[in-house]
Amino acid sequence: MRIAVGCDEAAFAFKEIIRDYLTGMGHEVDDYGVFDEGPVLYPDIAYAVAVSVVEGKNERAVLMCGTGIGMCITANKVPGIRAAVCHDPFSAERARKSNDAQVLCLGARVIAPELGKMLTDIWLAADFAGGGSTAKVERIGYYEQLSLNREDR
Repeated sequence: MRIAVGCDEAAFAFKEIIRDYLTGMGHEVDDYGVFDEGPVLYPDIAYAVAVSVVEGKNERAVLMCGTGIGMCITANKVPGIRAAVCHDPFSAERARKSNDAQVLCLGARVIAPELGKMLTDIWLAADFAGGGSTAKVERIGYYEQLSLNREDR
């Protein structure tokens, strides 16, 4: 699978670990940075990563910052993206199975790297279950389009 990764300066070391872990599992990884611990406007990275998923360059993505929240908020601004902050196994699984999330967001100041690896494994292994969740995910898309149409006015 081709997976994008990106982070802010707070998650630089964490991102390096997750990137190397994904590569070691045989995934192709596109690293959108950061590449050191210098300050950065993380929304630029989150946006670029999310666009790479929407445009089909990457199947999925992992974004990391101190809490995962800022990256998640930004990624979800890209039409067609469903990003989820996950800090526990159940949420990581449900992000895929119930919400078809293509972007996993992790908090480097919230979880340890080993848990980050476990959550990444769980999230990658899970597939969208469809069923009763299909109508809900479609409704998310409906409201997304409704919002886009409002912006065109």
